[in-house]
Amino acid sequence: MTLVAYKKALLKYIPLESFSAGLELFGTEVKALRSKLGSLEGARVVVRGGEAFIVGMTIPPYQTANTNKSYEPDRARRLLLTKREIAALADAEAKKGLTIIPLEVYTAGTFVKARIAIVRGKGKEDRREDLKKRDAERERERVLKNR
Repeated sequence: MTLVAYKKALLKYIPLESFSAGLELFGTEVKALRSKLGSLEGARVVVRGGEAFIVGMTIPPYQTANTNKSYEPDRARRLLLTKREIAALADAEAKKGLTIIPLEVYTAGTFVKARIAIVRGKGKEDRREDLKKRDAERERERVLKNR
């Protein structure tokens, strides 16, 4: 079940490769995510010291009155990946023009996981083409429905 999604990701980026990673979270962060709180806007993945982190992901406090004063909603959260996957992400991060972004946060049983992707940014022309294709597809579906 999807908890939080970055809906504009496919408009802005071309996904090249996708990974599924576990997230290291506090208990109150899990409760907040299950309540559909949180945002992936502007979030990205960085690889430092052989570990991968999501930076810029915002998870507000679950209960603001009961939250610890030192809680940071925008803190870096560690991703749980294999060494091989971390190496692939580090190689992609080093290449020019590629970035790594989280696409969604979802539950898999009792675990909270993130789907991340290595992406390349779309140009203005590519975005316009996608919008034209989507509009044409909607029009085609509308015509077929009214027959």
